[in-house]
Formats: sequence, structure tokens, C-alpha cells
Amino acid sequence: MGKRRHRRGNVISCVTNSGKTTLAKNLQKHLPNCSVISQDDFFKPESEIETDKNGFLQYDVLEALNMEKMMSAISCWMESARHSVVSTDQESAEEIPILIIEGFLLFNYKPLDTIWNRSYFLTIPYEECKRRRSTRVYQPPDSPGYFDGHVWPMYLKYRQEMQDITWEVVYLDGTKSEEDLFLQVYEDLIQELAKQKCLQVTA
Repeated sequence: MGKRRHRRGNVISCVTNSGKTTLAKNLQKHLPNCSVISQDDFFKPESEIETDKNGFLQYDVLEALNMEKMMSAISCWMESARHSVVSTDQESAEEIPILIIEGFLLFNYKPLDTIWNRSYFLTIPYEECKRRRSTRVYQPPDSPGYFDGHVWPMYLKYRQEMQDITWEVVYLDGTKSEEDLFLQVYEDLIQELAKQKCLQVTA
């Protein structure tokens, strides 16, 4: 029987400014054959973003993102990975293509449910999140009251929706150092790669 390949995605999600992009980039540097797709790259133009009754642009909702385009990018990666690896008798875990998908609204988008292999969620307290947000420059810039009036309420709504998730999510403390977060996830993924290698050998 031919050896099975496993190309499912690993997801990093979180509240804004908790370190998901930095973590994903660090993992990409150190994991073999690793690619990253960022949800932030799929925002619709500002002219297509709705506003609420308070005049806040609704960026922290799925409707602000071109998720169909993102799914197309994921499908293209999967197809490319399927054709890029040549089977040999010396296959190793290092040859398994790895995809990391990082974003702030991933677990509540149903078409992605069958893709995840390992799922991580970075959390940080309200005050730290607000402090980090205040140090960032956005285009368009945050209007007065935007964090409390839109960003944080949407995060709380997302966390509520996550209660319906039926698979394991590893929660990470986003107040830890970049190095500590990297090592925690890196070691977990290395273990997962070893499991995939065993599946390849026994399949």
C-alpha cells in the first residue's frame, strides 16, 4: 500500500496584538518545508467595510474579509504540496509540507474546520491588549473609543462562539516572551511531525 501523506494546516488564532504573526514567522524560520498564510492579507478595501451605529468600521468580523480568496490560497498550497513531494523509501518527517494559518477569526469559519491538525489560541488580558493596540499604527487609524466600542467586544463574541468547537485547542499565554511561546509551539509541532512520520511508515 502506498504511503499516506498528511498536509493538514496548523492554525494560530488570537485576540488582536497578542503575537500570532510574530510566532508564525518564527516557526516558519525553524520548521522545514513550512509556509504561512495570514488572514490579515485578505481584508476587503476600506470602501467595502461596513460601519455600525456608532460610526465604527467593522473590521473585526468575517464580513470584512475575503474568506473565499483565502480558501483559494489554501487550496492552491495544498495542491502544490501534493505535487511537490516525490515519494522515496527514505521519507522523513522533514519532508511533510507544513502550512501555518494565522489570523484573528479562524475557528468560527466552518469551511476551515476539516483543515486543522493542531490549533493554538493566544490570549492576553484586556489591559495588556489595549496597551499593545495603542502602540500600533493602523490604516485607517483607530478612531477614539474604537478598542472598547468594537475591537474588544468582537473578541469576546468570538471567544463565546469558540465554545462550540469540538476539537482540541491549545491555549497559549500571550504575555510570555516570544522565545517561550516559540519553544512551546515548536516542540509540540515537532512531536506532531514525528507522529505523521509513524503514520507514513505504517500506512
